[in-house]
Amino acid sequence: MSATDAPAPVRPSRGGAAARAEWERRTNSFTELAQLVRSAGLNGRRTGFYLGLFSSLVAALATALAGIVLLGDSWFQLLIAAALGVLFTQFAFLGHEASHRQVFASGPANDRFGRLLATFFVGISYAWWMTKHTRHHGNPNQIGRDPDIAPGWVSFTDEDAEHATGFRAWVTRRQGWLFFPLLLLLGLDLHQASIRRLFRRGKLQGRATELTLLGVRFALYVGLVFWVMPIGLAFAFLGVQVAVFGFYMGISFAPNHIGMPIVPHGVQLDFLDKQVLTSRNVSGGGWVTALMGGLNYQIEHHLFPGMPRPHLRQARELVRRHCLKYDVPYVENDLIEALAVVVRYINDVGWAARHSFSCPAAASMGRG
Repeated sequence: MSATDAPAPVRPSRGGAAARAEWERRTNSFTELAQLVRSAGLNGRRTGFYLGLFSSLVAALATALAGIVLLGDSWFQLLIAAALGVLFTQFAFLGHEASHRQVFASGPANDRFGRLLATFFVGISYAWWMTKHTRHHGNPNQIGRDPDIAPGWVSFTDEDAEHATGFRAWVTRRQGWLFFPLLLLLGLDLHQASIRRLFRRGKLQGRATELTLLGVRFALYVGLVFWVMPIGLAFAFLGVQVAVFGFYMGISFAPNHIGMPIVPHGVQLDFLDKQVLTSRNVSGGGWVTALMGGLNYQIEHHLFPGMPRPHLRQARELVRRHCLKYDVPYVENDLIEALAVVVRYINDVGWAARHSFSCPAAASMGRG
């Protein structure tokens, strides 16, 4: 079923007893779902799972770093660079889960762990990520409120595409074709955005700690690369690592919401519809869960952001049955299908930048 097959109930302003009753029914239904989840024990912490995963990633990282030293001046180092791009993305998934309080029962403990993972292991600002990601969870795919669909190198709405200028307009017109190449630059963008935020004026929690951890990471990691390798190979190594990191992050996060309904600015939806109608799951079982760090259960993650990764599969069954009962469209594709929808959607948005006139029929094609 397409996400656009059934309209979401919008909060009624005044009057309309039937509309208010439907709003209350859908709103109360989430309370029912939450009770089912609590009764199944799916909100309980799985600290052992996360500590085991963290230990495995650290061991893999230590092995990769040892490989750098042992290989020395060899272009086979680029294979290790690619492996590090994958490892840093896995650390990012773990940091994302810590930011949602999934690892420890204590909020401060999760923040300390998340900050260590994001800054020292991944190389991005935890405080910057938290601010941006919290806003996204509060209003997914809503114009003017979700920073993940704000105008950038990729446009997510026809209006943004039509107003793109200069080099950005050139990219926007071709963004469907350029989507995967642009993902290779995503890692660099994440690093530079973090640094810019840390040096910008204004209050930012943990600024000194994050700058210290990022500085230590840079000195140890980049210093090791340039100490072991000739300068040309060292730059190639870092380029491959950052490109793989960005590409992996991109294909893991892009299917979650791109191509799902966009919520107009000012429209208020009930919590269940707001989270389910704008999110997409990726099917495929355990290997996809490991590959995407649990992001494949995006619907369940948005409904229960504090739920640990190992419980999401069981929650999926409860959520699917609940959505069927209340006629809430539940969208799930395999990874290839999801990425195809993403590319088709942003290509169609880019169409608005290629054509200055408005064509309602064409604008409705390929959205869903």
